[in-house]
Amino acid sequence: MKKTNIALIGLLMGMATFTNAQTVKSPNGNIAVTFSLTGNGVPTYEMTYKGKTVVKPSHLGLELAKDKHASKGLEETSLMDGFQKTNTKTTTFDETWKPVWGETATIRNHYNELEVDLNQPSSKRNIVIRFRVYDDGMGLRYEFPLQPELNYFVIKDEHTQFAMAGDHTAWWLPGDYDTQEQETQESKLSEIRSRFHDAVNWNNSSVSVFSDTGVQTSLQMKSKDGLYINIHEAACADYATMHLNLDDKNMVFESWLTPDATGMKGFMQTPCETPWRTVMVSDDARDMLSSNLILNLNEPCKLEDTSWIHPTKYCGVWWEMIAGGKSWAYTDEFSSVKLGLTDYAHAKPNGHHAANTANVKKYIDFAAENGLQQVLVEGWNIGWEDWFGHWKDYVFDFVTPYPDFDLKGLNEYAHSKGVKLMMHHETSSSTQNYERHMEEAYNLMNKYGYDAVKTGYVGDIIPRGDHHYSQSMNKHYLYVIKEAAKHHIMVNGHEATRPTGLCRTYPNLVGNESARGTEYEAFGGNDPNHTVILPFTRLQGGPMDYTPGILETQLSTWCNNKSWVHTTLVGQLALYLTMYSPLQMAADLPENYKKYNDAFQFIKDVACDWDDSRYLEAEPARYVTVARKAKGTNNWFIGGKTGLQPHQSIVKLDFLDKGRKYEATIYADAKDADFEKNPKAYTITKRTVKQGDVIKLNEVRGGGFAISVKAL
Repeated sequence: MKKTNIALIGLLMGMATFTNAQTVKSPNGNIAVTFSLTGNGVPTYEMTYKGKTVVKPSHLGLELAKDKHASKGLEETSLMDGFQKTNTKTTTFDETWKPVWGETATIRNHYNELEVDLNQPSSKRNIVIRFRVYDDGMGLRYEFPLQPELNYFVIKDEHTQFAMAGDHTAWWLPGDYDTQEQETQESKLSEIRSRFHDAVNWNNSSVSVFSDTGVQTSLQMKSKDGLYINIHEAACADYATMHLNLDDKNMVFESWLTPDATGMKGFMQTPCETPWRTVMVSDDARDMLSSNLILNLNEPCKLEDTSWIHPTKYCGVWWEMIAGGKSWAYTDEFSSVKLGLTDYAHAKPNGHHAANTANVKKYIDFAAENGLQQVLVEGWNIGWEDWFGHWKDYVFDFVTPYPDFDLKGLNEYAHSKGVKLMMHHETSSSTQNYERHMEEAYNLMNKYGYDAVKTGYVGDIIPRGDHHYSQSMNKHYLYVIKEAAKHHIMVNGHEATRPTGLCRTYPNLVGNESARGTEYEAFGGNDPNHTVILPFTRLQGGPMDYTPGILETQLSTWCNNKSWVHTTLVGQLALYLTMYSPLQMAADLPENYKKYNDAFQFIKDVACDWDDSRYLEAEPARYVTVARKAKGTNNWFIGGKTGLQPHQSIVKLDFLDKGRKYEATIYADAKDADFEKNPKAYTITKRTVKQGDVIKLNEVRGGGFAISVKAL
């Protein structure tokens, strides 16, 4: 009798759980997300793709801090369990919108939505959990309506789980509150702990790891049964950046927010919401790269006038400093600088300051001769002598040039050549100092016709004790973008938080670094797989200013640096297609481009803005092949990049216009090319092509190819 009762109770509990559950599917029906309240009213979701489990039942909730700044103070409770469902609502949304710049001229935003309204009787609090399910993934977020019992609250931890269905292969970076400049690791989830220490770049200017199994988003995985799964976030604005912490016994990831200097994860005021937590999934790796899920989960453009925002190809006074040892500082005389007191007028120049008038003119001439729109100049402003490593508040004023930099004259010279200078604002991570000088700095840019700025946040954050990816820092980065927009200035943020699609809402955010870029090729090199995993990870949230185009891959040919670039020469050309950005740098020295002028022609020709993009081949950390149609033209550009393993690329030209002929210029690795042994061996051939033709190309280790396809 007891057994019968137990079985009956179990059956009734199962029925209760089933009836409590609600499922929403993607428009094509391939993805299903189910929500339920389990146990003691714990919000729970799960996700499948074509019947395969993507996310096993995973809990949702937020742990709130007992803090005097919260409305309930030290009597605060948490939003973890004890919930009842008060209402659900399902809707469908379908629109097509036009990005200001992008990989395609239009983007479809089509999803089915489930809104779950929850009440916690013990606290008389209400929250909403919203799911949006697309054909390529889903997003979920927490929403907190304005209400008497939930006004000001402090987040101690967010406990959003992602329970994986197996010990997937993962491409991951160590979780870190202050840097993303690491090399991606490839391992099973169960191997993260044993590999973690050696995966950390302990020599970075700021390192703040938090767990031996903590990783960053965007996290790309592949299951044994062939599912590609990606976890990230979208629309992170007034909130801390999310990492993931892995329970490697049960293969369950949980959200791990970046704390601020107080140790708290978020200070909230209703009405408010969290960023979207996203899971992308497909059985075709190309879908990972063509997805617009992150952009679609962001708000539409908030700028009324976007006519001044434009994709840009630029060169700059940079690589000779990064790789060649030229100086940002004007003099070696000062070990301590106090702006307004230190006398630069009588200082002895060190003789290797790169941002001098004559050198900048050389770059302006080069840009004008080769159709590059702008020239970046770093080290133009006073203060670089003691800028780093001292937690110094008043580092730069962003308006005063060094004695050897003719600010007015160089801008007039550039404009006379049809070129603009690109501003550089390194903040040395003193956000207070940048904000106090920002208006004057942007007014100076307007005065001299600068319309783009590269910002930098090297070093530990001021206010001291804060982190690069905290809630307050994310608010700062967004403040910079908004203030810049008022002055019609585009922003390229370096060392800032990783992007989460905010460039849809504020398209003057034309680029970010937020990863290990080309500069590391001068510091020992990047792994050849690096650039064929970044499109699956870092680039999911927005474009990267990777600064490609280093054609002289052996640095010792022109300076004392023994490092060498870990790609072939043609592999560098491919990056202009595979590493999407509306902001592309021709990063090498002008004299090196003259050495390889025939290959440089591709950099001159390739576009930065596109009407269409087709990912033709893809496998994480192995190869990426993409074709893009230049904005407003009938011309296509195709790029293929490979990692440590050679790859034969088969390019089917099905996307060309029927009945039209094209001239294809093919830049390919030579047969004996190799990123390590023979990096600068390449061939250039031309042929006439039409729709339906096939081009087969062999990519060598660390190599690639680039093709310009111009309509005849």
